[in-house]
Amino acid sequence: MNRILASAGEVADNEYVELRDERFVHIRDVLQARTGDSVRIGILNGLRFDDAHIVSIDADCCVIKLGSGIAPLPSINIDLLLALPRPKCMKRLWPQLTATGAGRIFIVNAEKVEPNYWGAQILKREAYMPLVIEGLSQSGDTAVPEIVIERRLKPLLEDKIGHDYNDGCKLLANPGSPHLSANGSNAGIGNMRNNRLIVGVGPEGGWSKYELDMFEQNGFRLFGFGERILRTDTACIALITHVQTLFRR
Repeated sequence: MNRILASAGEVADNEYVELRDERFVHIRDVLQARTGDSVRIGILNGLRFDDAHIVSIDADCCVIKLGSGIAPLPSINIDLLLALPRPKCMKRLWPQLTATGAGRIFIVNAEKVEPNYWGAQILKREAYMPLVIEGLSQSGDTAVPEIVIERRLKPLLEDKIGHDYNDGCKLLANPGSPHLSANGSNAGIGNMRNNRLIVGVGPEGGWSKYELDMFEQNGFRLFGFGERILRTDTACIALITHVQTLFRR
């Protein structure tokens, strides 16, 4: 844990947090903190506190007093649309995607997604939220991403995504398509730099022609990302980093 995270409901008198669970164990056994020591803490969807300190600690719990709060980490303004991968892969991805700073994560269906994936426990909020918080704790952030799980791809593209993202700000990774460039040779680059972006990643078997046509009809720009074929979890992190490097300088 690079930052201990708590919910707003755990804050007493606007300045104290009492911990008795694995977060307390981490403070006691890993940090080996004592009364008076500083700890980095954050309130989910709230402020970060780099000067919080322990006012009491014993064998069962610790009480932390919050100090001066600072805002969450700046948003990278990049979101992800992901065709549902294998459940084991999705489990690995939750904390990694959150740690990158993706503000919204859309999990969608595709023709080459196995139908039984949709019954996986990892798509339930009680299963994925601890992993999301793990990713925030790793990155030191407090801003919980918006998560949308939607099996119907077409309505999502036409309605919510079509409404929320400007033209030229929707990208879809597709092997064989032209590479992106930040040197101005691609139309709409300026628009990408100044607005929120969404990046789409397909299933490991790829999108169908029908799906690719549908994305293009809804304003997505297809782009390539090298000649190597990557697994979904590797591709997601690499693509977010690549797009951030190009358009978020």
